[in-house]
Amino acid sequence: MRNKRLRIGCGCGFWGDSAQAPAQLVRHGDIDVLVLDYLSEITLSLLARARARRAELGYTTDFVTEVMRPLAAEIAARGIKVVANAGGVNPGGCATALRAVLQELGVPLSLAVVHGDDIRAQLPALRAAGLTDMAGAPLPEQLQSANVYLGAVPVAQALAAGADVVITGRCADSALALGPLMHAFGWSLHDLDRLAMGSLAGHIIECGAQATGGIFTDWRAIASGWHDMGYPIVECAADGSFIVSKPPGSGGQVSPATVAEQITYEVHDPECYVLPDVVCDFSAVTLQDLGEDRVRVSGARGRPATASYKASLTCADGYRCTATLMIVGPEAVARAEQVAESILQRTRRLLHAGGFADYQAVSVEVLGAESLYGPHARNRATREVILKLAVAHSAEPALELFAREIYPAATSMAQGITGFAAGRPAVQPLVRLVSCLVPKSQIRVAVEIDGRPVLLPDVVSAPPAAATVSGAATLPQAPLSADGPRISVPLLRLAHGRSGDKGDTANIGVLARRAEFMPALSQALSAQAVRSYLAHLVEGEVVRYEWPGLNGWNFVLQRALGGGGTASLRYDPQGKSYAQILMDFPVPVPRAWLERGGLLAEAG
Repeated sequence: MRNKRLRIGCGCGFWGDSAQAPAQLVRHGDIDVLVLDYLSEITLSLLARARARRAELGYTTDFVTEVMRPLAAEIAARGIKVVANAGGVNPGGCATALRAVLQELGVPLSLAVVHGDDIRAQLPALRAAGLTDMAGAPLPEQLQSANVYLGAVPVAQALAAGADVVITGRCADSALALGPLMHAFGWSLHDLDRLAMGSLAGHIIECGAQATGGIFTDWRAIASGWHDMGYPIVECAADGSFIVSKPPGSGGQVSPATVAEQITYEVHDPECYVLPDVVCDFSAVTLQDLGEDRVRVSGARGRPATASYKASLTCADGYRCTATLMIVGPEAVARAEQVAESILQRTRRLLHAGGFADYQAVSVEVLGAESLYGPHARNRATREVILKLAVAHSAEPALELFAREIYPAATSMAQGITGFAAGRPAVQPLVRLVSCLVPKSQIRVAVEIDGRPVLLPDVVSAPPAAATVSGAATLPQAPLSADGPRISVPLLRLAHGRSGDKGDTANIGVLARRAEFMPALSQALSAQAVRSYLAHLVEGEVVRYEWPGLNGWNFVLQRALGGGGTASLRYDPQGKSYAQILMDFPVPVPRAWLERGGLLAEAG
């Protein structure tokens, strides 16, 4: 197999993605491997709650019922390997359920399960050894889940042992693709540049249609294909080179711009993207448009992996309740704000009378009035809004009181309130995410295939590289001439971008539409300027990383998501809207650029 090309398609970017995507790839993608990425930090907390209710749950049931049940026979007939992190917090339970379905269907697929990411049992010893979270604080005592991000090696070993389907729990998303590449081409942990390229291939496809034009900045170029989006395929060679494509005739677009946006997604320092198997430098990655929805990717470099796994821990942190009301009519925004203030005043008085403390946190957003734009909002005259009012409290009865006092507003407050059909808002657990680093030497990874253990060699990674963050890459560019008048244009005219999240940190990748725009962008988009523009959302610092290969920058926004994930009360706890908000940032450019024959006149 070392001389062939391996075609890997990703049919799922999150739990809840289209069930039609795996079928599209299996039937029309001519793939060798189908990978399915279900897990996020939010998903893990939901699965932990499901396991707490029923011990046999804790995995993504859709994988068994919506993917494997209808497609197992075709997957077997075509000889396609399947790698999925559908195991969630219960990989064994997922395998048991799938094994029963395969037996019922009479499809003889061999199942492998990767164990070892769940570290709840090791935590007492790790605490005793002084393990803290990444801020240096003690680890919580009561945890719902605790999982390290495993790498690609166990996946490769499971495939080498003859598995047709590999089920993992928490692992690095890109490892789902890197594992098959390591197996197919015999890559070892010493093949650092190849591991980096394989990781980049996995990173590009891990979010499904996000790589094929989904959530692309220039949405009008893609919208006609939204109804039948193509899902991504990487065609990889033994030297690590690969081409990104999608099934022929499917919707969407594979272009340097769509692929570049996805490369920036949820990356912090592009020179130091830390994964379990390799530390990747994506700063010099370049993209070549081959036409017909095919893009060649090159330029990733690798350094030795660190000696630790990152771990995500979830713990209960009280309760949350979110209510929404529609308010229609003149001065809708002002009325919505007054309704929110009145409900909070009323419920705080009742909480005090009942012996409860004040709310831990409160979030008020008037959707439709551009609340997320803060001081840059332009739509306060709208006559139709949704009031979103969310609160957190340590005591569940306190929020049950809050839930009861929402709908009296329908007859005692502003006229034009509606939207009560769903009933009282539900009180839900508030789950907080904690991250830490766990020595790889303390983790025991195990693989079983069809119930039998697979003997694994010791695969503890090499020591960490001497320098983990270099910050040396710079963008080659001529300075912007100071001659001539200036005029400000929205960032959208000059660049496109993508935002994502990691816990309470967001990132925004900004990529110049033309190399000639880069001096103006570099001058205007300082870290401080972005911090000031988004000050209503960002509580921490903003760091700007240069991205020479993609002609852009990555902005990392710390403490920017109200706690992030299930700990946040915001309507957008994952920063999905942040790149779009930044697209209105005013950038001064030479007036001549907008005149006939100028750079922006050509760009439209």
